[in-house]
Amino acid sequence: MGVGQAERLVSVDEISCHSSLDDLWLVVDGVVYDFSKFVRQHPGGADIILQYAGRDATAAYTEVHSLSLIKTELSASSRIGVLDQATVTQKWAKPPPRATAPPKQTVAKPPLGSLINARDFELAAETSFSPKAWAFVSSAATDCLTKERNGAAYNDTVLRPRVLRDVRNVDISTTMLGHRVKAPIFCAPTSMGRIFHPEGERELGRGCQRMGIPQCVSTSCSYPLPEVMDAVEEEHKAVSGSGSSLIPVFFQLYVDKDRRKSERLLQMVRERGVKAVFLTIDAPVIGKREADERVRSDESLTAPMSGAQAKNDKKGGALGRLMGSFIDASLTWEDISWLRKHAPGLPIVLKGVQTAMDAVKAMEVGVDAIYITNHGGRSLDTAPATILVLLELQKCCPQIFDKMEVYIDGGITRGTDIFKALCLGARAVGIGRGMLFALNYGKEGIEQFINILTDELVTTMQMCGITSLDQVHPGLLHTGAVDHLIPGGEEHPYAKWRPKSRSSRL
Repeated sequence: MGVGQAERLVSVDEISCHSSLDDLWLVVDGVVYDFSKFVRQHPGGADIILQYAGRDATAAYTEVHSLSLIKTELSASSRIGVLDQATVTQKWAKPPPRATAPPKQTVAKPPLGSLINARDFELAAETSFSPKAWAFVSSAATDCLTKERNGAAYNDTVLRPRVLRDVRNVDISTTMLGHRVKAPIFCAPTSMGRIFHPEGERELGRGCQRMGIPQCVSTSCSYPLPEVMDAVEEEHKAVSGSGSSLIPVFFQLYVDKDRRKSERLLQMVRERGVKAVFLTIDAPVIGKREADERVRSDESLTAPMSGAQAKNDKKGGALGRLMGSFIDASLTWEDISWLRKHAPGLPIVLKGVQTAMDAVKAMEVGVDAIYITNHGGRSLDTAPATILVLLELQKCCPQIFDKMEVYIDGGITRGTDIFKALCLGARAVGIGRGMLFALNYGKEGIEQFINILTDELVTTMQMCGITSLDQVHPGLLHTGAVDHLIPGGEEHPYAKWRPKSRSSRL
């Protein structure tokens, strides 16, 4: 469609004439689109589109989609023109009545200033998130044992304070992949941020820039990467001006079954200045998250970068399972070379290492960092708590800490937890759920949440007699309560049999 035709003014009277299933126009963000060919294919059903046939659907559309999505999902020929604002009447602009539903039971959030620890943010989220949002963020695999053990293992690790040290001035800055950051914390990749806040991952990025910590953007982000980067760059300029460097943004990659889609995504990652690729390797399939299955999904939800669409089926409505079907379960170590080819020059971080054997393999293939995680207990229940994996690496392959940076997440809710992870060799810790709880309050919530954790970290360091992160070491911890849980190698200590080839008769 030519520029002149695309930009023609379209009156309300003309738009209103196109309000049937076979001839359907909508206005979204001031642009008039022909939805006639798309309406029957809409994954969320035709009914919601028909409610706005011949009208302005901007408000309803932006509740669940980013505005950029329509430009990629509809062909250029679907664009009719732009709304003639001079013809808009009060009657036409009034939203159509929606189907009646029982009133939503909401509880007012406590004031942000009343929250003084990470647990307070979680309690506020539990009472104020929608049932689906809470089920999605709080759920974990099957019996949730790994989720619980992630935190419990930190509680079982004991601090050994040192005294009579000058600890007046403390520096918690560090580097990640060569980039200076203000604290050893980053925003772990999380999905579907818009179900927690209208600005979703864009607002997470703003909060991270304010606090000088990195954000890792997920393939399942609810905004396209360029929109997240735009928000991050704007916030950086507002807070720091144009003279300082942008706090790094990383990208978490789920490899698509259609590798061409992942390759296009990696090209975008490079073009927008992302500083590293975090390749998820611990989720070839999605874990069974029963709390999330029990609550039906809003079928209009989409993840613009993966193209995944929420739905419900006989198993339930878990967003992770239903929107993760695009993930390539055939990914192997040999595919690291494929990633290097399509992300040249970018550091590669393997996200999901849970054994010393795989940590050594990662070192041998030459990645830049590994990320110890069990997906917050969301993938495989009874997998080891992450800090126990960190101890396994110290016991079985300490050489890896000189070759790669090591990151960790899972169960971290206190500054003492961060300190313990750093003492055992982690360069930085990722926080996922906690960031989403804080997103409940926008970028101001992210700012307060991080300030709480860094204040606790500083206090812990002072109590243990150190003033910078290059002074942390394992001797500041006692791990006797969990040492018996740390394996000594790949083999079982006494069960020695190995798999044999199946008989042809079986």
